[in-house]
Amino acid sequence: MLHTWGQNLGHHPHIHCVVPGGGLSPDGSRWISCRPGFFLPVAVLSRLFRRLFLEALEKAFRAGKLQFFASLERLREPGPFRRYLDAVRQINWVVYAKPPFAGPERVLDYVGRYTHRIAISNNRLIEIEDGKVRFRWKDYRDGSRPKVMTLSADEFIRRFLIHVLPQGFQRIRYYGFLGNRYRKEKLARCRELLGMPHSAEQADPERGTDYCDKVEELTGISLRECPACHQGRMRRIEILEPIPTLPPLAPDTS
Repeated sequence: MLHTWGQNLGHHPHIHCVVPGGGLSPDGSRWISCRPGFFLPVAVLSRLFRRLFLEALEKAFRAGKLQFFASLERLREPGPFRRYLDAVRQINWVVYAKPPFAGPERVLDYVGRYTHRIAISNNRLIEIEDGKVRFRWKDYRDGSRPKVMTLSADEFIRRFLIHVLPQGFQRIRYYGFLGNRYRKEKLARCRELLGMPHSAEQADPERGTDYCDKVEELTGISLRECPACHQGRMRRIEILEPIPTLPPLAPDTS
């Protein structure tokens, strides 16, 4: 999953990967687990990922699939593009991996914060006044201390739009037995081989879920709480039907 922003809306592109500790054998007859106490060589992975990523980038450049704008226009030429990649090859790429100590639910909760959300939520905004925007952020380099940042409206919009994906890009991709095409069959096979119980009926995320619960889950804001006193509870007493549109009156020409 692609994640491009930091707390201050700066450009911080990186990816989060949820990787299972095993997989199906090529013929699908057994489950192959990773060795006890070993998942993958993390130190080697950073160099391997760097090589594969830059090779794919060069291939896309030769195929004419890359576009460059603004300050990157100079990279349209092969010479500057090659020199740019040469410098990137000298940088140590960071790969950080750890097991889910708190269980899979905690992992899904963490990754879920970025899957279908935007770079900043409304509850972090403090005020928009005199052409400036003030918002809360955590400075992770300073012990995660909460701070307030003030940006001009133009700079705030510029930072926000950095994280809007270009047309055709995808934020989330699935591979292996989680690939979209055969996910249902392969997941069923994995559960069978691992002896996992499975429900006969798939859960319907829309069934029995009130929109108020969904809003509170996504934003942390309760639609049932009184917005004035924050103590009383809002209760629905009636749903008003929309007023039908009346045809316009003909002009009086008498």
